[in-house]
Amino acid sequence: MSAATFERERLRVARELAKLSQTQLADKIGISPAAISQFESGAARPSAGTIASFSTTLNVPIGFFAEPITETHEGFFRSLRRTAVADRRRARAIAHVARDLAAHAAAAGRFPASDVPRVPVSGLGADRDEIERIAGQVRKAWSMPTGPVGNVVDLLEQHGVVVIRLPLGSADVDAFSLPFVDHPVVVLGADKNDRARSRFDGAHELAHLVLHGEQIWGVKEVENQAHQFAAALLLPADEIEGELPTTVDWPKLFELKRHWQVSLAALLMRARTLERMSKDTYLTAIKAASARGWRRVEPLPLGQPEQPRRLLRFLDDPASREARQQLPVHIVTGIASAA
Repeated sequence: MSAATFERERLRVARELAKLSQTQLADKIGISPAAISQFESGAARPSAGTIASFSTTLNVPIGFFAEPITETHEGFFRSLRRTAVADRRRARAIAHVARDLAAHAAAAGRFPASDVPRVPVSGLGADRDEIERIAGQVRKAWSMPTGPVGNVVDLLEQHGVVVIRLPLGSADVDAFSLPFVDHPVVVLGADKNDRARSRFDGAHELAHLVLHGEQIWGVKEVENQAHQFAAALLLPADEIEGELPTTVDWPKLFELKRHWQVSLAALLMRARTLERMSKDTYLTAIKAASARGWRRVEPLPLGQPEQPRRLLRFLDDPASREARQQLPVHIVTGIASAA
């Protein structure tokens, strides 16, 4: 590979996959940190020999540095203050590889283009009714039937969203998303072994792609809006309102959990939001659930989390050979093994 085809942003992605700082990489390669900085900024280009050293040290194919790259912002992460920067950056770099893999799959006719509606929210102060309306628009645009969403992960994949499940290496890195225009990426933590929670996480990340895109991210109001959207998508007001109890009726709530495939916590919050439950009744329910340990592990488990399938099927196809040659094998393998 020649220096002329070197994509500078690829060096940063490869370095962050390895969780190395510029100084640490420079020490391993035997050059100055300033040189790494210049390579990543585009102020200078590495020689063919240096690129080969990057390939060996960072455990990525030489061709990886020539792959076109699509940029986006830092990503929709929750608990930003508690998430280590290196963990967040590595998770983001993995999402880049997943998007690359989807691009290869799309070129082979094995993955659909994204048709995620982009409906920017009016602002950080947008009211619940606005969020509910937008969730309804998405249901209509995607011709979703009434009733529970059958499989959230499958729904996202059908509409061109890359979904992967990975052990993200940090308890503080939960689900997150990156709004690439061609193939947005949603990453779900493989260590969160809760079907209801995983479904809500998927709907929450879809909210960011629909409502926020490249515009606003990383603040509490944005996360609250995503929660409201997820609840409205999974539990449409006009369908669920009459079913929700007005008292702390656990048998009824268990029945609704099983039918709608959501958590008790989500049902209780929906009952409060739609004013089926008074504030006092809601607080009584929350305290009772906490006393029973249900805030940590709910009764009536719904089974294993939903699993992504489309990229896994592509990796089993001979058409994936080029992608395997251009992308980091250990990351691609991780994507496949966690699915």
